[in-house]
Amino acid sequence: MDAPDRVSVGVLADRGLPERVIRAIVDDLPEGFAARVSAETRWRVEHRVEQVPLDEAGDIPMRALSQRHRQERGWDLLVLVTDLPRRAGSRPVVAGIDVEHGVAMISLPALGAVLVRRRTRALIIRVVRQLVAQRLGIEEDQGGRGVLARLREALAPTQRVVDGHQSAATHLALVGLRGRLRLLAGMVRDNRPWRLVPHLAGATAAAAGTAAYGVITSSFWKLADALSPLRLAGITVVAVVVMAAWLMVYNHLWDRPSETADRRKALVYNVSTATTLAIGVACMYAILFALALLAAVVLIDSGHLAQTLGHPVGVGSYMNLVWLSSSVGIVAGALGSSLEDEETVRKATYSRRERERQEGNRSQREDQPA
Repeated sequence: MDAPDRVSVGVLADRGLPERVIRAIVDDLPEGFAARVSAETRWRVEHRVEQVPLDEAGDIPMRALSQRHRQERGWDLLVLVTDLPRRAGSRPVVAGIDVEHGVAMISLPALGAVLVRRRTRALIIRVVRQLVAQRLGIEEDQGGRGVLARLREALAPTQRVVDGHQSAATHLALVGLRGRLRLLAGMVRDNRPWRLVPHLAGATAAAAGTAAYGVITSSFWKLADALSPLRLAGITVVAVVVMAAWLMVYNHLWDRPSETADRRKALVYNVSTATTLAIGVACMYAILFALALLAAVVLIDSGHLAQTLGHPVGVGSYMNLVWLSSSVGIVAGALGSSLEDEETVRKATYSRRERERQEGNRSQREDQPA
């Protein structure tokens, strides 16, 4: 049977990060397919942006989507790109490939927090090569069987896993600590922790007001001058942890599934939430520190500060004062966050698809008989 001289690839991307990534790389894909899959084949790539649906079990119905989109749009292959973490059993999945039905799925969080566009482009080329290998009469993996290829495969944080329920389906799963850390980094990036600051108006106001009070209060000057840098650093860490923990507990962000298997899966989501909050609070701390330092330089005369402390002052004296004031301000910000609406905090902490996942979990728990 002759290999087809033209292959049409459709890419269906979720809104948000998948949309931005695909728009940036879609024009380069035909050239990549020609270079890494088959130079004799003419490649046509189209992309659409819409929410990738989930079935009742919370899975992506790859085969149903493949049948519908390939028939409607005349695509030979379909690649789904989502920002939802996926699993094969207990293993986080980078990609799922169903050769029989000409469809593959890519989960962006499993690609980590950096080089996402490059990794997505390389992975799309890899899964398309696997989808068309039999039709084009080529090897599924271009890596070869040499020593370097085997070494790269052994060191990679991914591993091919055959789906025991669907013989034609395989998964590229994350393995080992490195793989799980990459998934965690990708989930935190997708949550965009830097968005936390502008959404927490009450917490930010309380933190700024307390820090300002510390900057202009002589008792803070003396206390900051008496503390060592190591103790000030410890106070900062404790302040960030306290506020992150308060936000998580007060706003019910800790995922507590009833089933044992679900608890294991929820662990990575809870660690992702805690890390997102910690980074968001750290961003708030950095902004607060910069503003407090500016206020201290403008408001506090160095001669008056030296007279109060009883010794000559320099940059270090101002830094210590701002350091302590910002840390105390962050603790006050935790209390100020109590004024925020829980849904506002959730929107600031989670990506859109992660909020949908949590809402689905809550609905399932409410539907279960007591």
